[in-house]
Amino acid sequence: MTRLRRALALTVALAANAQASNSDALHQRLLVLDSHLDTPMQLARPGWDISQRHRYADDLSQVDLPRMREGGLDGGFWAIFTPQGPRTDEGRTLASEHGLAVLTRIRDMVASHPRDFELALSADDAQRIAAAGKRVVFISMENAEPLAADPGRLLTYHRLGLRMLGLVHAANNDFADSATALPEWHGLSDKGRALVAEANRLGIVLDVSHASDAVFDQVLEQSTAPIIASHSGSRVVAASPRNLDDARLRRLAAKGGLVSINSFGSDLISRRPNPMRDKALAPLYREFRNAAALSPAQVADLAARIRQAEAAYPQQRASFEDFINHLLHVLAVVGPEHVGIGADWDGGGGVEGLADVSQLPRITERLVAAGYSQRDIGNIWGGNLLRIIEQAQRHAEP
Repeated sequence: MTRLRRALALTVALAANAQASNSDALHQRLLVLDSHLDTPMQLARPGWDISQRHRYADDLSQVDLPRMREGGLDGGFWAIFTPQGPRTDEGRTLASEHGLAVLTRIRDMVASHPRDFELALSADDAQRIAAAGKRVVFISMENAEPLAADPGRLLTYHRLGLRMLGLVHAANNDFADSATALPEWHGLSDKGRALVAEANRLGIVLDVSHASDAVFDQVLEQSTAPIIASHSGSRVVAASPRNLDDARLRRLAAKGGLVSINSFGSDLISRRPNPMRDKALAPLYREFRNAAALSPAQVADLAARIRQAEAAYPQQRASFEDFINHLLHVLAVVGPEHVGIGADWDGGGGVEGLADVSQLPRITERLVAAGYSQRDIGNIWGGNLLRIIEQAQRHAEP
């Protein structure tokens, strides 16, 4: 019996290894795009080079060219993220300048590495760029605060490559209510409704991640093109206000939309409040936002202090299985034609077992094991996102 058990165990192990090998080969053949990369924040760091391999333990980064190649990530939407500041003339001016500075860094990355990256303006561009062995750089905006001083500047951003617009982040702004703040506008403001219309006119995809339920409902109703939740999850699996309930997921899909599954730990699992941990980490995260002024040695020191604070005040950590639970639940609700991946890399995403983009083939392996076809998995990884882009541009005014 011992020999038989060993033989059976060996057979199972060999079969598992063969499946993993086959799924990895499939993964490398697919067009793999992520709908929300916060990596432009890393581009501001002195001495940080996207072409060099980094480690999260050293500098808190999760995306670079070597790890993209290892994980089969062909690119995606690189976000212009602007933290919500004071809604004053000074605050709006700073946000306006910040947004243009991040946009410039993204374009400079492309210009500095022409053999490795290329700006994409359409779905066809993405296919061509990936076929040439380069990484796809779509540009998105997370939080429309850079437009608060002058919403007409959306046209400037569009000319410079913007193809996705997220209206709001963790606090209300002049355009919309956040999912994590008390209602101010009870959805969109008048300026928000005008911005939605202008985005539709220009063919820019509208993103409702971080938006309140009322904003979701109103954008879904007003938009003339399908919309996206670029990095969200299931509220049934975890009751985060940033996640979407099943009814809204179905309505999103019914209008041709897309939800990309996030790997942000606090949205994947329900955790008990840990005020001491929050108090210890808050100033460190504020310091992290000033990374553009920090040397590599200072960033390494900050990473070490964050790990020390996390160890001093431990809490339950989200895992790869938690991420998969969200992905499989949303797939069961709306089907593989309306699901993508938006892991929030370099913006707080990443869980145990899915720590950076080098581990993306694990997702494909689980989708294969769950019975999804090559076509389904191809749509989840990139096809659905390209369809949303194409439809938004098709609905644009000539």
